[in-house]
Amino acid sequence: MAPGQPETKRGMALAIDRYFEISARGSSVVREFRGGLATFFAMCYIVVLNPLILSSPDGSGHVLGIPQVAAVTAVVAGVTTIVMGVWAKYPFALAAGLGVNAFVSATIATTKNLTWPEVMGLVLIAGIVMFLLVVSGLREAVMRAVPAGLKTAIVVGIGLFIAIIGLVNAGFVRRIPDSAHTTVPLQLGQDGKLLGWPTLVFVFGLVLTIVLLVRKVKGGLLIGIVASTLFAMGLQLVTNTASSQKDPSGWSLMVPAVPAKIFSLPDLSLVGKVDMFGAFAHLGIMSALLLTFTILLSVFFDAMGTMTGLASEAGLVDEDNNMKNANRVLLVDAVGSVAGGFGSVSANEIFVESAAGIAEGARTGLASVVTGGLFLLAAFFAPLVAIVPFEAVAPALVIVGFMMASQVRKVEWDDFGIAIPAFLTFILMPFTYSIANGLGAGFIAYVVIRVVQGRAREVHVLMWGVAASFVVYFGMGPIQQLLGIG
Repeated sequence: MAPGQPETKRGMALAIDRYFEISARGSSVVREFRGGLATFFAMCYIVVLNPLILSSPDGSGHVLGIPQVAAVTAVVAGVTTIVMGVWAKYPFALAAGLGVNAFVSATIATTKNLTWPEVMGLVLIAGIVMFLLVVSGLREAVMRAVPAGLKTAIVVGIGLFIAIIGLVNAGFVRRIPDSAHTTVPLQLGQDGKLLGWPTLVFVFGLVLTIVLLVRKVKGGLLIGIVASTLFAMGLQLVTNTASSQKDPSGWSLMVPAVPAKIFSLPDLSLVGKVDMFGAFAHLGIMSALLLTFTILLSVFFDAMGTMTGLASEAGLVDEDNNMKNANRVLLVDAVGSVAGGFGSVSANEIFVESAAGIAEGARTGLASVVTGGLFLLAAFFAPLVAIVPFEAVAPALVIVGFMMASQVRKVEWDDFGIAIPAFLTFILMPFTYSIANGLGAGFIAYVVIRVVQGRAREVHVLMWGVAASFVVYFGMGPIQQLLGIG
C-alpha cells in the first residue's frame, strides 16, 4: 500500500461521517449499510407490483407495458431515494405510492377516452402544485400546526398499518370473499386455517425475528429476511409451489425461484410521455381539478404522516415531534411526485417500509444512498428482485409495527380532545389501508371536539383549513356524482 493511503481513506471516512452526521446521530457506517439493505428488501416488491397495478388498459384501450413500468419504477425510486439521502440526509426511501397508483389505475384511467399520458398529466400537475406548496412553506407549516398528541397517533397508526401490510402480504390474514353467511371482513389464512408452504415461511421468519429481537442480535431484521428468503427458495425447489394467482395457498406475488434470465437493459421509453392538459379537454375543467385535488391531498398527507412517524421512530425529532430540515424532505417528496408522473409510473412518495431500515439502526441519508443504489441495480437485474417473496419480508414489517405502536403510551388519554382523534387516526390507517384517511378523520375530530369543549382558540388556523379540505376529500364521492364523474 502506497504511503499516505491509510490517511487518505481515514480522511474520506471522516468526511462522510461529518457530511451525513453519522456519529452525531449515534449511528455507524455498518449500521447505515445494514439499514439501507433492510429497507430495500422490505420494499423492492414495488418493482414487480407497480407494473401489475398499472397494467390495466386506459379509457382508450391502451396499456403502459409491464417491462417499461418496472424499469422506470426502479430508476425513479433509485434516483429520488439517493437525492433524499444526499441532500435531505434522512433514512427515507421513495417509490411509487401504492394508494395513489391504485386510485389512478382503478378510478381515473378507466374514464372513457382518457389516455395514460393524460392520466399521468394529472399526477404531474398534482406533484407540481405540491412542490409549490413546499416552496411557499405552507406544507411544513401544516406539519408544525398538528398537535404533538396527534403526531404520536400518526406513529402508532403507521405502526399498525405496517403490521397489517405484513400480515396480509404473507397471507396470514386474508379478506373473506363476499358471502351472505358472514359479515366478518377478515379471517385467519384460508377459510380460517393456515395453509400452504408460504405461510410456513412467514411463521418461520416471524419466530426467528422475534428470537433475534429478544436476544438483541445486531442486524436481526436483516438476518430474518435473508434467512426466510433462503428457506423459501429451498422449499420452492422441493415443492414447486405456484403463485397465489393460480393457487390461493401459493406465494402472494413473487415466487422465490432462481430466474432463467438475470440481466436485462431497462426500457425507459415511458419517460416524458405525459399530456398535462388532455384530461381537462376530456373531462372538463372542474372534473379534472377535483381529480387532481384528490391525488394532491392523498400524496400531501400520506407523506406528511409517514415522515413524521419515521422520524419519531428514528429519534430525529425535537420535543414537539418536529423534524430538523423538514422542508428538504418535503421538497424531495414533492420532486418524487413530479418525477413519478413524468415517468408514467404514478407519484413517488416516502415508503413506510423505510421503518425496516430504521429498526436496523439507520439514522442518516447514507442508508438511503444504499437503498437508492440497489434500486438502480434492480433496473438492470429486475428478475433477481423477484426472488425475495412477500412472506420473507412480512415478519420484519410486523415487528417494526410493534416497535412503532408501542408509542401509544404517550397519548394523553385523559384529554378527549386528543385521545378520540388519536384513536380514530391510528385505527383507520390500517382498517382503511390509507394513511390519509386516518389523518383526515383525526384532524376533523380534533377540530370538532375542541369546538365542543369551548377551546376553539387552541386550534391552529391551518388545522381549520386542513379539516375543511378533508371534509371535501371524504365527500368526493357525492361531489363526483353531482358532476357526473365516474
